[in-house]
Order: sequence, then C-alpha cells, then structure tokens
Amino acid sequence: MTLIIVFIFGLIIGSFLNVLIWRLYTGESAFKGRSYCPKCKHRLDFFDLFPVMSFIVQGGKCRYCRGAISWQYPIVELATAILFVAAYLVSGFNFSAGSGSVLGGQFFILLKYWFVVSAMIVIFVYDAKHYLILDKIIYPAVVVAVLASPLLGLENLWWRAVLEGLLAAAIGGGFFFLQYVVSKGKWIGGGDVKMGFLMGLILGIKGLFVALFFSYVSGALFGLGLIAFKKKTMKSQIPFGTFLAAGTIIAMFWAEPIIKWYLKN
Repeated sequence: MTLIIVFIFGLIIGSFLNVLIWRLYTGESAFKGRSYCPKCKHRLDFFDLFPVMSFIVQGGKCRYCRGAISWQYPIVELATAILFVAAYLVSGFNFSAGSGSVLGGQFFILLKYWFVVSAMIVIFVYDAKHYLILDKIIYPAVVVAVLASPLLGLENLWWRAVLEGLLAAAIGGGFFFLQYVVSKGKWIGGGDVKMGFLMGLILGIKGLFVALFFSYVSGALFGLGLIAFKKKTMKSQIPFGTFLAAGTIIAMFWAEPIIKWYLKN
C-alpha cells in the first residue's frame, strides 16, 4: 500500500514538473495561474489533469481543440513515479515505522532523493528539448545541496560530509571548466560547468566518477547512433546535460553497489 501511495505522489509531482518545464520556457510562474492547453490556451478542468489517465482517456489529444498532446507529459509523470518508488526503496526509510522515524537520517535521505530526482528530470527534459541547462534550476539545487549536507552527515561527522561535498563539487566543476577553457566553449557550455559542480555536491567524489562514466558512455553511444542513422554529424551538438542528469540519478541510487561490483571483478 505504501508503494502505491508513493507512486501516486510521484505521478502528481511529475505532473507539476511538466508544468514547470513548460513555464520555464515561457517565462511564466509555475505557481500562479491555472494550467492550460499550450495550443488553444483553453484552461484545463479538473478531469483534464489526472496524471497519465487523462492522456489515455482523451486519446493523447486536447479535449477542447483536439490538438495532439506531447508524449512528454505521460512519460515524465510515469518516470517520476517510478523513480520516487525507487528512491523510497533505496533510502531504507519506512513510513509504517511510526512518526518518530521522520526525524531520522533515512527520512532526510529520502527527501534528498526526491528533490534530486525532480531537479534532474527537469534538467533532462529541458536540455533535451532546448539544449540549455537553466540557472533557475541549478542555483536553487546547489543551495539545497549545501544546506542538506549537515543533515545527511553521520552523527558528529556532518562536517566531513560538507567538506567531501565541496571537494567533489570543485572536482566536478573544475573538470568541466578545464574542458570549457581548452575548447573555448566548443566542447561544452557554461551550464555543464555548473552541472558538474552540482553533481559533486550531491554525489560526493565516488558517486561523481560513477555518474561521469555513465554520462560519457551513454552520451557517446547516443551520438554514434544518431550519426549512424544520419541524424547528426561529428560536428553536431548533443544535449549533454540530459546524460549528466541521468548519470546523476544512477550514481545517487546505485554508486556503492556498482563500485563494489567493479572491484570484485
């Protein structure tokens, strides 16, 4: 039952993330005004806003203008719900353990996971669509990551968590900044530098390396695939922030077991 509730909660957050992604593009506030169809601008009623279900019932079309609704909407909602459930399972937190456990470290870990998943989904989709990593997402996420570090530290060693996060952030940001300087901005953009800093804060040093590995491998395979199908050329730009976001989520959840598996083999 708990997993179902978490899944539904994830669907609702995913629906909000879709609104946020759209309104970041239009410059509107995500917290003011009713949702509306991007094509006909008609305000959406309550029954138009059920995550995934409204898309299915309406056949993927607006109920008012019959314009096609992007598959982004149900995919983001489902992905958020699935990742929220994964975060709950990986965090080790248990809602059924009683209200006292809410003050425990595992609860803050779960909140961190949910926040990072939400931020990375926005970065993933926005960069995939517009080839841009927004400061409006990066800067608040950096602030939250810095403030959360003491809460996620172990007992009296919270300062160690803070120092490790800052060191990893310097490594991540410095790694991309060096590429930016050497290539004069041709290999990566300024958003990638900030993203590297954020990844370090979130993941720590070990997690950062795991995330970078998956990001570069998946980005290279994706690029080669597009070249093979003649969709891109060797000089074409790819939305690398998308792969950095995916790599961050993978490393945040599974960096430790991945590292242990690698060392055993």
